[in-house]
Amino acid sequence: MRLKDRTAVVTGAASGIGKAIALRFAAEGAIVVIADLDETPREGGVTTVSAIEASGGRAVFCRCDVSRADDLTAAINMAVGLGGRLDVMVNNAAIGTDTPLLETSEADWERVMSVNAKGVFLGCREAVRRMVTQEPRGEVRGRIVNISSQHGMIRAPNDFAYGVGKATVVYMTRQIAGDYAEQGIVCNAVAPGKILTGKTGRAIAPEMLAYSQSRTPWPRLGRPEDVANAVLFLSSDEASYITGENLMVDGGWMAN
Repeated sequence: MRLKDRTAVVTGAASGIGKAIALRFAAEGAIVVIADLDETPREGGVTTVSAIEASGGRAVFCRCDVSRADDLTAAINMAVGLGGRLDVMVNNAAIGTDTPLLETSEADWERVMSVNAKGVFLGCREAVRRMVTQEPRGEVRGRIVNISSQHGMIRAPNDFAYGVGKATVVYMTRQIAGDYAEQGIVCNAVAPGKILTGKTGRAIAPEMLAYSQSRTPWPRLGRPEDVANAVLFLSSDEASYITGENLMVDGGWMAN
């Protein structure tokens, strides 16, 4: 088990990609704090905690607004209380507006940036604050995985603020990796392509799915488990001498 007796916080873990990450971590032996605004999955079904416990794993829910440092600190403290330390921080929570530049209000911009940029900044800051005080496991005191996006490198059609926020995540990941490597902090990002999370709305309109499939060389679109497997790798001891990277999980979209 690659994360046996490790503790992890996963933000936005009630639904979608975050839920898949939490389930994968628990299956590999981690104690997982599910940090989200609401425990109810957007796509329906059982809660993340219930699913993990039904499989014999350990997880707790922590109501968390990632734009609030105190909430993130509480989630981290919960992990430390359960396992004595914070081994892995996954900053996954994100939102969008589905609007281009001229239709994006200041309120829209501030709302997205409070989660997609500020939320990741605060998650990284509070995680590093804790991790630098811990004894290393091998060479590493703690690992951070930020969920970026292909739209942090190419435009996000009709979602201006989302794309800018995800580009910020890519930069933050590199900066933190370089600044804290000497202290044994590993920081990487995973950039999903088109992932079918069960989310409704414009993202799964037939024309949008057709466009995404036409751009993706692999003969299917992505699943949350594809992203979870990449995050697991970067959170495990197998990912040695890897930091500051932005790992694409996009079926070849960016290569096309």
